[in-house]
Amino acid sequence: MSPERAAVRIVVADDERMVRTALRVILDAEPDLTVVGEAATGTEAVSVVRELLPDVVLMDVRMPETDGIRATELILAALAEPPRIVVVTTFENDSYVYEALRAGAAGFLLKRAAPEELIQAVRLVAHSESLLFPAAVRTLAAEYGARARPAPPAWAARLTEREGDVLRLMATGLTNAEMAERMGVGSSTVKSHVAAVLAKTGARDRTQAVIAAYESGFIAPR
Repeated sequence: MSPERAAVRIVVADDERMVRTALRVILDAEPDLTVVGEAATGTEAVSVVRELLPDVVLMDVRMPETDGIRATELILAALAEPPRIVVVTTFENDSYVYEALRAGAAGFLLKRAAPEELIQAVRLVAHSESLLFPAAVRTLAAEYGARARPAPPAWAARLTEREGDVLRLMATGLTNAEMAERMGVGSSTVKSHVAAVLAKTGARDRTQAVIAAYESGFIAPR
């Protein structure tokens, strides 16, 4: 861990104690990660996150009282600088997962994921500019996003050609530096384009922008 970078603070929300314990053991073993709190219900997750202000939340999708989708919405609405939320699920091809991504989750992770995949995912959403598991997001969008596709949104016409290119590259999971290399421009230029895409689509982050692009038909999931 770089001495300039503080440990990523994590809250684990899952209604199974054994799952919470296992996740804590795996994450706390890493010098740059630390679990600062746990929650057994969606309602408790909202309270714990508002109190502890973590960097990342691992959120079970299906929990009593308040499910992970609603808890995600409440957390994002309650905090000016909300944490990055990763929904944890048993099945990746799940409408609940897609709804959580639409609600503002930064990505999702399977409960059967290997420890190294869990650790990499947490680090990625905490520090990276890239999309978590872009191929899986595309698959979910193909399954659930186009079922009630609306008319083309107004934002699509407002994107410049370059911004459209950036949005398509964002959907592939490239970082700003990788997009800059691909496009032959500077990273600062790409960063400006990304900011413009988020503003014009009304998206909170890259994941929501990509979901909007798939749902609108601006990008074809397949």
